[in-house]
Amino acid sequence: MNLENTQVQMRKGVLEFCILSIIARGEVYASDMLEELTNAKIMVVEGTLYPLLTRLRKAGLVDYKWVESIAGPPRKYYTLTDTGHEFLRGLRLTWNELVSSTNSIVN
Repeated sequence: MNLENTQVQMRKGVLEFCILSIIARGEVYASDMLEELTNAKIMVVEGTLYPLLTRLRKAGLVDYKWVESIAGPPRKYYTLTDTGHEFLRGLRLTWNELVSSTNSIVN
């Protein structure tokens, strides 16, 4: 068993929750999401993030708008839909229960 592989899988398991939480705070550009995730030691690359954002959009949880940029091509800024906010509330409840249950076992 490889510790590093298990750690990566644990981080991937919370990636969708973290991305939705970041977007819930307001309009956000994908590279800003990548930076925040990396700073939090949840390593993710563009090749993982963009397909996930597409899946979240197709599920009706996020939307985006194009914003012109002075320094280059237009940028997509992501926001949560009403359905996305409801979904995130459910994930937060589940997360809090999971953390509480896990802490009761490991501590």
